[in-house]
Amino acid sequence: MLVDQPQPEIARSAVILGEVHVGAGAILAQGLVARSPGSRLGNGCILGEGTLVPPGTVIPADSVLVGRPPHVIRSATDTDRERLAVLRQHQTNLTDHPGIIMHGPLRAGEHMGTLYAYRDKTPSIGAGTVLFDSAEITGDVVIGDESLIGAGVKIIGDSHGPVRIGSRVQILENTVLHLLPDNELIIGDEVVIGPGAMIHGCHIGRGSIVEPGAIVCDGSATGAESLVRAGACVKQRDRFGDRSILDGFPAKLVGTLTGPPPAPGWALPPDAVATLRKLPR
Repeated sequence: MLVDQPQPEIARSAVILGEVHVGAGAILAQGLVARSPGSRLGNGCILGEGTLVPPGTVIPADSVLVGRPPHVIRSATDTDRERLAVLRQHQTNLTDHPGIIMHGPLRAGEHMGTLYAYRDKTPSIGAGTVLFDSAEITGDVVIGDESLIGAGVKIIGDSHGPVRIGSRVQILENTVLHLLPDNELIIGDEVVIGPGAMIHGCHIGRGSIVEPGAIVCDGSATGAESLVRAGACVKQRDRFGDRSILDGFPAKLVGTLTGPPPAPGWALPPDAVATLRKLPR
């Protein structure tokens, strides 16, 4: 019979969306966003910095993996484990406690993001658009109607130029949007941008999908209904036509869609804005 299991510590600024298994005594630190993507990592895995695990991925136990998407480069060695033990003050034992399942509601909080004026520029947010508490929008930014700006998103339209985001757009957690001087950032209607993306001063065409961890650089453009694969990097001033499939680092045209890209499983459902709790800003 196990004694009472240690409860997890969850920072006030951490966000859980969907059903997430949290181990006994786990620490969910400030700014963490956990969203259940259907991936499974075995015990004792080691992920290199910047590793991006796509939805539905299954990683065997004791794997060392890096990359976007990740590649298993070897099995973990005693040297690897000792290095981690030193970093974690030798607190590396796996618990026998079962942990708990936590259900995070798809619900925005009271403050609905933070808006900052910059000089004479103030953000403009369209009717029905929802911002999570930890989203921050600065300066010359205009967002259309019924869009969703996720937890930890930063949209920066300071003196460098305008940011224009369409209607029914999803920009998901921890994505950053900014631009260089004398540039502009344009995102068309019904675009979906996955968690952890980096969007510079570019044009992203209507109905496109940018998968998690992708980078779209200044001066580049993707046509309508295009797909930028997870971890791809669209380099500066590259331009691609409608319904392009882009992958690689740097990104290349690897195919052409015959119709609009299907809604990805990691995106929120189309009616998510209506189900989130909307309060006056």
